[in-house]
Amino acid sequence: MEADKMEFNEILRKFAESGWDVIDEPSRAWLEGKGDKEELVAAIMQADSECGSCGCEFDPLYKRALVLAQEID
Repeated sequence: MEADKMEFNEILRKFAESGWDVIDEPSRAWLEGKGDKEELVAAIMQADSECGSCGCEFDPLYKRALVLAQEID
């Protein structure tokens, strides 16, 4: 579980540095301990819907983050 949480936070750090408002603000809030899990998951789902198959480095990360989000608190 701890490894999952570390992986999740690593992915969120990448999202937080992306410069894309859809995903960077909710990710940053979560990492700062101020985020809401439901809002974060909704943002990841939106990002995956809008960009999840464009071929960028984030495409697989959206899907992995959604899996990990189910496993952590």
